[in-house]
Amino acid sequence: MSTRPAYEPSRTFRQPQRLWDDPTIHTPALGCRNCKDFGICGGLHTEAGVFLDCHGLCTCKDKSKCDMICRFNPSHFVARLREINGFEFGDVPRLAELPLPALPLVVPFIHHKYRRASTINEPVVAISLYELVNLGTGELHVRTREELAQRFLVPPGASIIVSGVGKDPAIERWWELEDRSRLIAQLRDLGITVITTPNYSVLTDVPRTDNLHAMKRIFMAWAEFASAGLPVALHLNARTEHDYQRWADLIRERSEIGVVAFEFATGCGRGERIEFHAAQLVLLARRVGRPLDIIVRGGRRVLPQLNQAFRRVTLLETDAFTLTHRRRRAHLNEAGRLRWVAWPTEADAPLDELLAHNINTVRTAIEREMQKPLAPVRIVRRTRGAAQDRNYEPGQGSFFGNLHFARQAQVVPAKREDIIPAAKP
Repeated sequence: MSTRPAYEPSRTFRQPQRLWDDPTIHTPALGCRNCKDFGICGGLHTEAGVFLDCHGLCTCKDKSKCDMICRFNPSHFVARLREINGFEFGDVPRLAELPLPALPLVVPFIHHKYRRASTINEPVVAISLYELVNLGTGELHVRTREELAQRFLVPPGASIIVSGVGKDPAIERWWELEDRSRLIAQLRDLGITVITTPNYSVLTDVPRTDNLHAMKRIFMAWAEFASAGLPVALHLNARTEHDYQRWADLIRERSEIGVVAFEFATGCGRGERIEFHAAQLVLLARRVGRPLDIIVRGGRRVLPQLNQAFRRVTLLETDAFTLTHRRRRAHLNEAGRLRWVAWPTEADAPLDELLAHNINTVRTAIEREMQKPLAPVRIVRRTRGAAQDRNYEPGQGSFFGNLHFARQAQVVPAKREDIIPAAKP
């Protein structure tokens, strides 16, 4: 069995939900209120036994080499803090408002052109920032719209959404590039319609200072794109309700932020946590108090909820492209639900027809889902000790828990901002 390097945390959490922050169930760690970052952080409320404060999550055997944003490695911590000038958002200058395009509900994500022979007939497409930029050389792969169109086999006149969502090595490499301003200007000159900022990770098994550093970098990246005149969506990564409140306060104060982005495809879209993030995004939109657009990856089942709170919702849809290359064909069953069947092809056969079919079928399925009526429901908090079934639905509580059901239920008062639309079963 391999062991982790001494500069990586040695503690693993086999039940990651124990690290989810929930102030309605758990009390804050004992040291939170005396922490100098408490006003920005808001404290940590978990089931994971973080006794004193969040620094208990740093379990590196050699803390002098810890590569998290952690005070146990002071020289590294100070250097990383200086690069962002502290955790507060207020030092980032105000910028001019940029016109935002009206994007469609579903935009197909095009990763590459392999196994295709012709240009896809789509007026709006999404591509990855890290397929446009050579992170090794710090140069763009393309110089003109014609080269971009040829690289991805998309129409030269198509509207291009560039997604900054990526794996940690790629987004960290973008941050390390010394001449990002030049690359951003080149992207602007390519006529990019809108770009979403890199989604620097806000993890649950690290000290909160690491989270605060990541969120500040996201906002700084947004400012770099916006200051160059490139329309940009602010990616919202958050760990706690307090984090969402900070984002809402920032967006409300800064009218130049008109579109946000979110990614449900990984941790935020798992289990019951997707409902937490969807509800927080709805509350954020209401707290901002003005029309706001959102661009999402993943999270199809919560799109109707988001659509009730945001002016426009745009899904960067990846399944059609990915499953096409896995030789799957989409169809709608008798109930109108999307299903995929195996669709073998010859080894060298182009996939153009299959891709076009899958994109259109997935788009139809999503548009139908968005037309289903919604019913307002109250948010009911997860209760301590309540069992859950395999579908993350509340199970039967204990006998003693039922005796005190009114105390344990912890139903949120029916304030307007806490009424979240949800699809009827």
